[in-house]
Amino acid sequence: MRPALDIINPRTGQPDHRITPLAPDEVAALATRLRAAQPGWAARPLAERLQILGQFAEALGTHAPAIVEALSADTGRRQISRVEVQGVRGMVGRWQRDAPALVTATEQAVVSTAIPTITAATRLHPYPLVGIISPWNFPLTLAMIDAIPALAAGCAVIVKPSEVAPRFIGPVMAALATVPALAKVLALIEGDGQTGAALVDRVDYLSFTGSVATGRKVGEAAARAFIPASLELGGKDPMIILASADPVQAAGIALRASVVATGQACQSIERVYVARAIAEPFLAALVEAAKAVRPNWPDIDDGDIGPFIFGRQADIVAAQIADAVASGARLLAGGTIENHGGKWLRPTVLADVNPDMAVMRDETFGPVIPVTLFDSEDEAVALANGGIFGLSAAVIAGSLAEAEALAPRLHAGAVSLNDGSLTSMIGEAEKTSFGLSGLGASRMGASGLMRFFRRQALLRQAGTAMPLAAWAERRDAPVSTAG
Repeated sequence: MRPALDIINPRTGQPDHRITPLAPDEVAALATRLRAAQPGWAARPLAERLQILGQFAEALGTHAPAIVEALSADTGRRQISRVEVQGVRGMVGRWQRDAPALVTATEQAVVSTAIPTITAATRLHPYPLVGIISPWNFPLTLAMIDAIPALAAGCAVIVKPSEVAPRFIGPVMAALATVPALAKVLALIEGDGQTGAALVDRVDYLSFTGSVATGRKVGEAAARAFIPASLELGGKDPMIILASADPVQAAGIALRASVVATGQACQSIERVYVARAIAEPFLAALVEAAKAVRPNWPDIDDGDIGPFIFGRQADIVAAQIADAVASGARLLAGGTIENHGGKWLRPTVLADVNPDMAVMRDETFGPVIPVTLFDSEDEAVALANGGIFGLSAAVIAGSLAEAEALAPRLHAGAVSLNDGSLTSMIGEAEKTSFGLSGLGASRMGASGLMRFFRRQALLRQAGTAMPLAAWAERRDAPVSTAG
């Protein structure tokens, strides 16, 4: 057993919770126990596994008050905590609906081959044990977005949530205890970086969500362990607003997509490029709307945005704002960290920014909206495609057709059209992260489930197997002219 860690409350800035990180030998023992239970779980018919996951969804509903209370303490916000619980229940419903057809389509397909008497079929074998290392910004959602489909596939799962926001683990495990069949193959554990490192060495597949810096370390560790990994990393998502767009409507979309969840989301819009022809009314509407947004202080139930969940992130954001202003940016709204023990920032609008500023180059993860003007679509695309990230993007235009015509030119895994940050709401469309925003199979679309299966090819010979003589050396053997 390792020493306990004090956990800071994001609203007060004071420790009010403790966890005891699992030591490597404890992770190993847990992995052994879950591995032993996994064959029995995988042997259950898919429909039965999905039915048991449905029981878990019901248990989450029954335990929702305690889970929401814990998530609210973890994140300093209550409404999004409610949405997280409901969203996980929706994930279960989605895979109950979609998984049977995906599995059936794969396993019932018969593939012709280059040899007429041989056909191929596929059998799906779940990875025995999946490890998940999830972040602090949406603690429950990002713990379960990989766990639910992995369990549906027949895997056992260990989730190591961030030590920044671990309070929800207890009530979720209490809900899980009411579903004994699932409790044998799913565990959420308390831990820090050392615990996560130990987890990588004990699993067969690793799913990680977090920063590029940590993602590199996790990816390297997974490669050394010779296991596949899905890495969902950072973003610096751009939004392009064309001259045909309604500037007031566009401002409302840009504000919401940038500052919901206090901008602490991978898919937050962090760069806005607006056509010079509509820049003046756009900025006027954006600044007015930004100034109307209220922090949920002192009452968690009264306000629009919560505090920084991780206090150090507020320092990073403050440094980016100061750097931009010192380099010539104009501060049009917000810009000051409000310290009430915890740290809040009202939506911050910056104009006259340039690509060399940290606020335009590095991930911000806060409610900051830097705005750049452009004169041509080519210029907007070049600016949007600058940088090392490519998670998602957005285009707003006077029509969907115009927005969609521009979207394929953007180097991003998903592009929201006439809206922003839709990847937080839509999980059915598969996407691939560009640049340093991720690596490995997508958690969206069919891949969200199918990546947790290893594929076994069954090669069926319906004719006569070739004899060794077919490869015998002969002087008169014909020379192939194929190709």
